Order: sequence, then structure tokens, then C-alpha cells
Amino acid sequence: MTAVFVDTGAFYAALNRKDGYHREAVQLFTRAVEQEWQLVTSNFVVAETHALILTRLGRDLATDWLRDVPAEVVRVTEDDEGKARRIIFGYRDKEFSYCDATSFAVMERLRIRQVLAFDPHFTQYGKFVMARAQD
Repeated sequence: MTAVFVDTGAFYAALNRKDGYHREAVQLFTRAVEQEWQLVTSNFVVAETHALILTRLGRDLATDWLRDVPAEVVRVTEDDEGKARRIIFGYRDKEFSYCDATSFAVMERLRIRQVLAFDPHFTQYGKFVMARAQD
């Protein structure tokens, strides 16, 4: 089974028909079901995604999404947070968010190489491959 990490942008794009990545996000989630990918995300991504859906798409959709997050939620550990800080401090030429850096740390800990995201930071970090609908 292919493990794929899911970032906020992918969750949001799948829900928002006006998002420029909506179509691709829907195709990727459909492919994930068809090919039985193990979708994984972190509790930090859940918090970030819920806040984004809440402020942009409304409480009802945010609540529905939170009730049934379409991925296994893995908790960020203290070690992951320490690694995230080292990533942010070590990559002075990048603007990685704390949530992104914790995602990198979780992915490395779980040995996940593929990510369902539209955020270029995952490829800038240099250790992950972004899943694409046309793959």
C-alpha cells in the first residue's frame, strides 16, 4: 500500500470548486481511493485545514470535514517539533511555515516520500515527490 501525506492545500482544493487546483485535487483523491493509498496527515495540518475551511468556506463545511477527515491523523511529536525548528533555522533561503516543517519531520519519521500537496515547499525541501493526477 502506498503511503501518501496530505497537506492543507490538497484538502482545501478538493472542497473549494473555485480553487485553481480543485479539479486535480478531486482526481488525486479519487485515484487514492481507486489505488488504495494510505492517506496520512498530521494533527497540525488538521488544525490548519480546519481554520482555512472555517474562514473561507464556513462553519458547516469545516465541521463536516473535521468530523470525517479523509486521512489517518498522526500526532506531531516533540522530536518532530525539534526537527521542524532545525529545518526552519537551517534553510535560511526558504520560507517554510512551522506546519510545513513539522510535516517534513513527520514524513521523514514515517518514511513517506509522496505528498498530496500544491505547496512548492515540499519539493524545495528536496526529499519528497508530489503526487500528480497525470502520474
